[in-house]
Amino acid sequence: MPVYQYKAVTPAGEVMEGAMDAPSQKGVIERLRDMGYTPLRAVEAGTAEAAAPVRRAAGPALFRRGVSQDEVGVVTREIATLLKAGLPLDRSLEILVGLAETERVAEMLRRVRNEVRGGAALSKALDAQEGAFTRFYVNMVRAGEAGGALAEVLARLAEFMDRAKELRESVKSALIYPTILLSVAIVSVVVLLAVVVPQFEPIFEQSGKALPWVTQAVLGAGAFLREWWSWMVLGSVAALFLLQRRLRAPEAKLAWDRRVLGLPVAGDLAAKVETARLARTLGTLLRNGVALVNALSIARETMSNTWMAAGLAEVGRELKTGRGFAKPMMETRRFPAFAVHMIQVGEETGRLDQMLLDVADVYDREVARAVRRSLALLEPAMILFLTFVVGGVVVSILAAMLSIYDLPF
Repeated sequence: MPVYQYKAVTPAGEVMEGAMDAPSQKGVIERLRDMGYTPLRAVEAGTAEAAAPVRRAAGPALFRRGVSQDEVGVVTREIATLLKAGLPLDRSLEILVGLAETERVAEMLRRVRNEVRGGAALSKALDAQEGAFTRFYVNMVRAGEAGGALAEVLARLAEFMDRAKELRESVKSALIYPTILLSVAIVSVVVLLAVVVPQFEPIFEQSGKALPWVTQAVLGAGAFLREWWSWMVLGSVAALFLLQRRLRAPEAKLAWDRRVLGLPVAGDLAAKVETARLARTLGTLLRNGVALVNALSIARETMSNTWMAAGLAEVGRELKTGRGFAKPMMETRRFPAFAVHMIQVGEETGRLDQMLLDVADVYDREVARAVRRSLALLEPAMILFLTFVVGGVVVSILAAMLSIYDLPF
């Protein structure tokens, strides 16, 4: 039976640490709760997470990076757990300062704690933390404070951030193998054209015979690559730099995002990703008492596609005139039809928040399936491409050798 290292809070508000035998992490948590403790963490002994000491940021403040969203998610879950256990907010923050795994997180929590002890609301203290907490996050906390349900709202925020992280990690994990395969393909082609093919050039020159056109094409490609490779690299870097600089202009970014949505496969996938993010953000805000007009303004800032965000701004203006939400959304023709119809049903039945969350779940699953399906097609396509290129080089060399010795090909 594995051993788990845990941290928990006693009924008196003190942090305790220890080890416990249990079949699973869930078993540790349940046993701690049966003992009257509030579990914060339970990690299997021997893992990197359990063995890692508290890390402190080093070096000048200029080179320290900010608090990541993953760290914000962990802090959110822990504050919600402590508040549900009945601890006061300032005491919960004090405990988390001692549990922080990095100095930057501890320093941020100290500032929040000091603001709270000075009489500021938690939402105001979070808003003052130099962009560590998004506008969506701060408004959710503010809604929880107004409704007297801060612990529940923080728990929902943690769940929201966990779902967003799961989607990101699933996409990243799925892209690892194709990225490696693409890198190997590029390196293989470069080595063949720049290193292997030139070894045969002296033999071809000594023969004095005309080479087949396919061999001449391969030799020309190899010579071009050897002569101009540095300029090709510099040109690619310059093109990427100019493209990024150009996309900083709002009108260029708007046109680019509109073209992306028009792509055959990638456009549909991008629209579903944006719709899932929008629906989950809106549903979470509405469930916690934020007005729809304000929720639309907040959700628009979480969208990365400016074309769809501009359409949402039009919906917000129509909403203020009393036209409702779903109909103006449909008229923009920038959002998936299924999502709009689901939202219309939710609006008519008075369950808009739940319907938005359902839409987010549907599109999250569709995005995951689409990514898996696309990658399943991409991998054999890349293998076939690499085989075609390598085979073409081999055939060109073979054709030249046969022509030298006057053998039929």
